Amino acid sequence: MRNGTEYMARALALAEEAALEGEVPVGCVIVRGDEIVGEGRNRREGIRNALAHAEIEAIDQACRTLGGWRLTGCTLYVTLEPCPMCAGAIVNARIPRVVFGAKDARAGAMGSLINVNSYPLNHHARVESGMMEAECVTILREFFRGRR
Repeated sequence: MRNGTEYMARALALAEEAALEGEVPVGCVIVRGDEIVGEGRNRREGIRNALAHAEIEAIDQACRTLGGWRLTGCTLYVTLEPCPMCAGAIVNARIPRVVFGAKDARAGAMGSLINVNSYPLNHHARVESGMMEAECVTILREFFRGRR
């Protein structure tokens, strides 16, 4: 089985692609076993769609790859803590494990601002934070520094 940092490194590469296109640099990879079954990156500005978050794109691709909406047995790797919309999609897709790099004090819904797991929902993902945190924070910091 591959090391999780390989998947987070791929998510970071997707975040870098997003930044090059003027998007907030967030990338996401969904893995089942040793296989990447979905990838995504932010595209809100480019396609002018509020739903075009990295996690939503990756979940959509994973559902198509696996042929169903239940993503049991999968792990979602994302460079930034999921927002409330994406946390809801994770719950609805029944993703059992989420690994993120940087915390998001302003919109994080998996422990920072709110914690979706604290509600009596029908599914709770195991959440791990801090994987490649320095790299994830740096790409975000550099992106926003360049925009000010």
